[in-house]
Amino acid sequence: MVIRPAPHPVAAPYRGRFAPSPTGPLHFGSLVAALGSYAEARVQGGEWWVRMEDLDRPREVPGAAQAILATLEAFGFEWDGPIVYQSQRTAAYAVALDRLDEQGLLYACACSRREIAAIGRPGPEGPLYPGTCRNRDPSGRGARAIRLRVETPPIAFQDAVQGLVTQDLETEVGDFILRRADGLHAYQLAVVVDDAWQGISHVVRGADLSRSTPRQILLQHYLGLPTPIYAHLPLVLDGQGRKLSKSDAAAPVDSRNPVPTLLQAWAFLGQPALAEPPLNPEEFWGQALTLWRLARVPAAARRPPAPSPPE
Repeated sequence: MVIRPAPHPVAAPYRGRFAPSPTGPLHFGSLVAALGSYAEARVQGGEWWVRMEDLDRPREVPGAAQAILATLEAFGFEWDGPIVYQSQRTAAYAVALDRLDEQGLLYACACSRREIAAIGRPGPEGPLYPGTCRNRDPSGRGARAIRLRVETPPIAFQDAVQGLVTQDLETEVGDFILRRADGLHAYQLAVVVDDAWQGISHVVRGADLSRSTPRQILLQHYLGLPTPIYAHLPLVLDGQGRKLSKSDAAAPVDSRNPVPTLLQAWAFLGQPALAEPPLNPEEFWGQALTLWRLARVPAAARRPPAPSPPE
């Protein structure tokens, strides 16, 4: 038996989104995700929304959210609707958590990372939680996280870039956290609540999040929410073959000269060369949106192509 997601109604309008975390400036990998999601939304005649995933306040860099928005504007992105900040949506996440609790799906956990590392068996994302607190009262052991009981058949979904993706959450992920011990709601819960609330029909994002998608589909199933259509773009690798990320101090994109970086991201996503060298972002998008095809995007992670030499 495999749980398959409940899609949005066929007649639902296309609405995509870009959801950066304000933990640093926009780097090339994030720009690739923004370009792919924006181009697909516009070619489909849909809307493109921006959401700041600023739940993890301890990791947030002051001024990063404003800097990201300014960079998107410099690169010619135009969003629909107001910017949503997850830090202002905690009441909605609490309601969703209560709905899951009413179904008997949650339990409190007082285990530390060190304890889990000592007894958890290895998994794709680190030691798997062994369910220590599932059937015991963790009271008296300090701060407690809230976990979801994962007792489910495999989750499968058809990714528009990566193809059929199947994951056995019980053996590959285990019971996962929905509210941290410090009281902050987890990304997995927040993104599910917000995608449904905003009417997001299509999610185009980096392939590093493809392993999170089955968790989100499971939460959508329990909460009675529709599942967007997913497309996970190839990861951008650095010179050592690792995922390009803010945590590795990836260099921010240059807002002062956006066209070369737009062209580099365009080529990375497997799109054909533009007929005329664009002089500014407006000219880039004017040509790019006539040529964009999601079907051309490669699935495998790779390094970005070298920037085009100046004319």
